[in-house]
Amino acid sequence: MGANSASLSKEQVLDAFRRMRTIREFEDRVHIKNQSGEIPGFIHLSAGQEASAVGICMCLAEDEHITSTHRGHGHSLAKGCDVVAMMDEIYAKRSGLCGGKGGSMHMADLSKGMIGANGIVGGGVPLAAGAALKSHVLGLDKASVAFFGDGAYNEGATLETMNLAKVLNLPMVFAMENNGYGEATPADYAIGGDVLERARGFGLETYAVDGHDFFAVYDVASRAIQDARERKGPVLLHISLYRYYGHFEGDAASYRPEGEAATVREEKDCLMLFRCDAVTGGLVSDAELDQVEAEVTALLDAAVEHAVAAESPGAEDLLTDVYASY
Repeated sequence: MGANSASLSKEQVLDAFRRMRTIREFEDRVHIKNQSGEIPGFIHLSAGQEASAVGICMCLAEDEHITSTHRGHGHSLAKGCDVVAMMDEIYAKRSGLCGGKGGSMHMADLSKGMIGANGIVGGGVPLAAGAALKSHVLGLDKASVAFFGDGAYNEGATLETMNLAKVLNLPMVFAMENNGYGEATPADYAIGGDVLERARGFGLETYAVDGHDFFAVYDVASRAIQDARERKGPVLLHISLYRYYGHFEGDAASYRPEGEAATVREEKDCLMLFRCDAVTGGLVSDAELDQVEAEVTALLDAAVEHAVAAESPGAEDLLTDVYASY
């Protein structure tokens, strides 16, 4: 563990594990319920990527902002969005986080600093710059984080925002989660040149980190976010990780080598590594982590039960939430 993670209290370590375990359990439940035909809409799961979302979001205050991608459940949960309301949203119920109108790819809760997931590749990156610009103009000690995937690293909006963030010295962190594949295309084929060198070309500070290691992510993110708050310039985090499920629910993932996902689960699973590091390091006990797992299981049982029974939107909801009022 690095200098920053070594200062984590037992309560913070248990909180980190709870957030990661909640994301994994949420994604696994959605996977099962989608296969059974209970859930409408298009689903992209982030199981396997929990350490990145939690390691970064634990460094942020509630009123600091993030934007996400089409694979946004984990980021939303890591930032503190309500589990039951999110499951209701997945089930397209009126009590959902966005009234059942956003669904999987458009989770948002401004009260938690979650500006929104986004179905457009790279679409959330300039939105995070907008939040950072607000902090810059008003002189606030706040940073914003744009989560995006390797597939978005070739999008013009992403690169233009990197340039803008440097020119305006925005308090912003670009969190690139490289799970190895942009849909079905290997990242090492699609991205020309070196990931870090490209960002350095815009003048950004850069860090590379193993996204399977929560403590490593937390250490790097805490430094990057503090640098952004102190106006030392925008930062790129290149986070190497792996998604366990296909690009979308129903994707056979035949583009991945046989056994690749199973090997990563066996050797690099972030929850497994977290438990090993935390227990071996004397931060928590196995029994305490087992208790957290039991509580998370019960929470997701209740969330699914609530979503199934919750009321669906009616015709009277069709024209609400169309226009913003100022």
